[in-house]
This record gives sequence, structure tokens and C-alpha cells, in this order.
Amino acid sequence: MLAERIARIQSTALSKIESAGKLEELEAVRVEALGRKGELALLSKELGKLAPEERAEAGKLLNAAKQALESRLEDRKRVFAAAALNLRLESEWLDLTLPAPGIRPGSLHPVTRIQREIEDLFTSLGFTVVDGPEVETEHYNFDALNIPPSHPARDMQDTFWLTDGHLLRTHTSPMQVRAMEKFGAPLRVIAPGRVFRNEEVDASHEHTFYQLEGMMIDRDVSVAHLIYFMKTLLSHVFRRDVTVRLRPGYFPFVEPGFELDGQCMICGGSGCPVCKQSGWLELLPCGLVHPNVLRSGGIDPEQWNGFAFGLGLTRLAMMRYKIDNIRLLLGGDLRFLTQF
Repeated sequence: MLAERIARIQSTALSKIESAGKLEELEAVRVEALGRKGELALLSKELGKLAPEERAEAGKLLNAAKQALESRLEDRKRVFAAAALNLRLESEWLDLTLPAPGIRPGSLHPVTRIQREIEDLFTSLGFTVVDGPEVETEHYNFDALNIPPSHPARDMQDTFWLTDGHLLRTHTSPMQVRAMEKFGAPLRVIAPGRVFRNEEVDASHEHTFYQLEGMMIDRDVSVAHLIYFMKTLLSHVFRRDVTVRLRPGYFPFVEPGFELDGQCMICGGSGCPVCKQSGWLELLPCGLVHPNVLRSGGIDPEQWNGFAFGLGLTRLAMMRYKIDNIRLLLGGDLRFLTQF
């Protein structure tokens, strides 16, 4: 009889529910009795073979058995959940009346350490530290730096544009023009700050990072002056001589322009993901200030000239502390930051 089979399945399943010692065993009972291919599901397929009167009665018994098993399963799950909660409360219990362990000492972010060291160096060399807005105008970020509208730096893939026509500055170079307008010539300034670029994030690139801009305007400034200050900077940061190479580079705001590369200190020049297997990292794009930029700052290029450089504070911090992933610097993980 179908009714006897339903009763037998129900009784067996209830017995297994009561004897289950963990949630996994309960789930196994549910699948065996109530699953899509379970015993009760298989019985329900036999209802069509019965006479109408018998079918109705068997259907009621089948539904009652399902409801009884589901109800008991839920009761047992609540018991297991309560037991798990009690165990967790006992193991994670805290005595809130105990005195606090005290104030944990903080530490400076590695980028902040590098920035302050460079500021101390350049102020000792007669430079002034200046600051400027992170939300910039198109004039200061591009036009005044001899970057015409057709230049790739204006590509929407590189710049975060705002709805009012302003933008998040893509470099600290706008401070060159702002400083020239404010102080005139002669001039020695550095400008550290945060910049933003719409780049794909990887081990050596972030959408938000830190740069430092430097500029010296005087009479008869040469490439030799530029190289001297750059080598002084790198030896101060890394506390030893750094293997560098100077190669031609194009930047609209300097002429001539150079790329000063440093040998990767993560891999020692053998190649790694940070240096893209080249053994070298771009450290200091630099050059002599373009006459158009001097004019934008209100300085006569016939009377004055100078050099400018920009460096990635974030990248210098990675090289100094041998950090192989730039994302760690903005991650906010205290386990990482407390090492410094």
C-alpha cells in the first residue's frame, strides 16, 4: 500500500533527523527524503496510477509527510545554530570591564617618509615647498604647459574630467606655472602632491598616486645643473649611489627633454613585474623648461631659463622599501603599514 510506504519513509527520516549530529547529516536526510530525486518525490510519480479517490487520499498523506519532515528539519537546524552561536560566544567572549591595552603608536606612511626627506633636502638647497589644488583647470593642467588640445595627454582614457569642465590634475606640473606667476624669477620650488590618471591598475600603476615636481629658474641654467640635482636627490633617497641612465624623452613643457631611469632595486636589474622585465624604471622625466611655459608664467625666456623635473613619490617608495605591488600603498592594510 502507498500509505504504508509513505509512513515508513516518514518514520525512517524522522529517526535519522533525531540522530543527526551536524548540519551536513541533516542535509543528507533532507536530500534523501525530500530532494527532487528523493523517496517522496518518487512516490508522488505513482499517484497517477491510482483511482481518483485513492489518489486524493494518498496526496494528502504525502503532503502531510513532507510538512512534518520539513518542520522537524527546521527545528533541528535551529538547535544546531543555537549551539554554534553559544560556542562562538564562549570562544570570542571579551571582558569589557578590563582596562584598554593602551594607545598603539602610529607610524608615517612610506610615501610620507620619502616626501619629507626630499623636502628637507631641497629646502637645504634653497628651494621652497609649494602646494596647489588637486582639482585643476584645463589652462594650468594643459594649455600653460604647452600641451595643445590635440595632445594624447588629453585623451579621455587618461584624464578624469569633471562635469563643470575642470579635471583631476594628471601631474603636479601645473604648480610650475602657478609658482612662476606668484614668485617670478629667479625661482627654486618643489611641489609634492597627489595626482590622478584613468589607468588600468596593475603591480606598478594606480589611478591615484603621488608625485613631486621641481623647478629652478635662473640665468644660464644648463643640463649639468639638472643632472647634479637629480643625482643628489637619488643618492639622498636611497642612501647610496644609484645606477642611472639618461636618454632623450619628449615632454611638451621641456626642451630638450630627458628620461632618467634607475636600475630596478626590486630585482637588481634582472627583470621583474614591477619593471616589466626590463631591469629599469622611469624615475625622473626632466629637461630644460620650454620657452612657451616660461611665457605662460610671466617670465621672459630671453632673460631667464631653467630646468624642471617630475618624479613619482609612490614609485620611489616602492624602490626604497622593495615593495613589489603599488596597490599595497593605498590598501589601508595595517599589517602592511605598521612595518614602517
